[in-house]
Amino acid sequence: MEDLKILSLKITALLLVSYFFLKVFYSIWWKPKWLERRLKQQGIRGNPYKLLIGDMKDFMKQITEAWSKPMSLSHQIAPRVDPFTLNTAQKYGKVSLCWAGTTPRLNIMDPDIIKEVLANKQGHFGITPLALNPLILILTEGLTLLEGETWATHRRIMTPAFNSEKLKGMVSIFAESCVLLVEKWKKSIALGGTCEIDVWPEFQDLTGDIISRTAFGSNFDEGNQILKLQRELQGLVVEAMQSLYIPGLRFIPTRKNRRRKSLDKNITSMLRSLIERKETLMRTGQTNTDDLLGLLLQSNDENSLQSSPQNKNGNKMTIKEIIEECKQFYIAGQETTSSLLTWTMIILAMHPEWQEQAREEVLALCGKQHPDAKTISQLKTVTMILHEVLRLYPPAIALYKHTYQETKIGNLSLPAGVDLTLPLLLIHHDPELWGSDAEEFKPERFSEGLSKASKNQLAFFPFGWGPKTCIGQNFALMEAKIALSIILQNFSFELSPSYTHAPNTVMTLQPQHGAPIILKEI
Repeated sequence: MEDLKILSLKITALLLVSYFFLKVFYSIWWKPKWLERRLKQQGIRGNPYKLLIGDMKDFMKQITEAWSKPMSLSHQIAPRVDPFTLNTAQKYGKVSLCWAGTTPRLNIMDPDIIKEVLANKQGHFGITPLALNPLILILTEGLTLLEGETWATHRRIMTPAFNSEKLKGMVSIFAESCVLLVEKWKKSIALGGTCEIDVWPEFQDLTGDIISRTAFGSNFDEGNQILKLQRELQGLVVEAMQSLYIPGLRFIPTRKNRRRKSLDKNITSMLRSLIERKETLMRTGQTNTDDLLGLLLQSNDENSLQSSPQNKNGNKMTIKEIIEECKQFYIAGQETTSSLLTWTMIILAMHPEWQEQAREEVLALCGKQHPDAKTISQLKTVTMILHEVLRLYPPAIALYKHTYQETKIGNLSLPAGVDLTLPLLLIHHDPELWGSDAEEFKPERFSEGLSKASKNQLAFFPFGWGPKTCIGQNFALMEAKIALSIILQNFSFELSPSYTHAPNTVMTLQPQHGAPIILKEI
């Protein structure tokens, strides 16, 4: 009897071990090879699967080498910024296969297929599993990381805060922050006649101040305190993401893990307190609702009235969800516009003829007065310049999706479990879509609007496209137009001899070694 019990235990242990090894074998070999076969049977060419690591070793080698040295002063930045994707596309075509570890990844450069993916009519494309990494979710679980009905509810509630009429009311707030920056720069110039300033951190401070003022109104000082903590947390998250990710490692109480947890707790607590106070003041009529938080809370209350008895909270965001959207304000609102303004300054320093054209337009329309909502809409040259900068130097260099169900796009039938990369930077530089001068700075290509700038309407999508187009697109462009106009009214500028042209990506497209610019007051 005892022998039978021992035998039974041995068989159970053997079955468990066998199950474990079969599961591992399925995950790291059988499934990737099955997916590879499915994709290659449809004529998709690409790299063969390598056990466990896929193409990650080659990816890191190429990007490390590219980022180790600067480049010449040209706009042909794709070989430095995204060498692996560029090389894969050049070798295998508009739809090419590579591997993110054990996951197949399709790089798609065909605008017609991209349109189908972003339209997502079947609802089978979602956020990549990598974006749901707990290290990223600690920064925000806001709109960009939501799907389905939850995304639709949040989008509907947040849209009124970002409509064009509401944004017009924020123009003076944008200008106020920009004037503070200009006065700061003028004090530096007063000592000499010219001064050298690294505009990259300056624009991060500017856009952070603007988002604090527009999001929290009279409480913007508290907003700036939250921003400082958010920046520190973001730095720690980026640092952790650049090292080997081991599940569960974030729970080990190391100094940096404790600091991340503490920052997240403090940020959440400060936002909760600020939101609850705002709600109380709104109920008693002691505050207006012209800031983003007030507009969001007002819209949230209006939507809650539409809830049905069966779904009492289905049309309303919880306070936790509002907190996450406030975190999203900072990340999206600061990073995108600071990147756009930095590259615009660099490029206009490289192309002084366009800098002068833009300045003449601003002075003709505004004189020395701050631009208002009306003049902003008339800035044709400034708008063309910003669109061309977004084409050549998009803040986000790619969009990422994942197939959660088998789905058909174009002539392809994609199984579940495939990552899709839409390499926005490469598409923006593609000569087949933009002509032989695709690598040149030519704002005039946008003189007749976005639809006629290229050979395909979906060749330009710096803020995404379709239902998930960035909700803050108009906010970012208005902010950039006002900041650039006020700078042009007050300064001429050129690249410092110490400037090193080295674009790279850390969440957004950034100057690896800063952006030193020589300013001269006019």
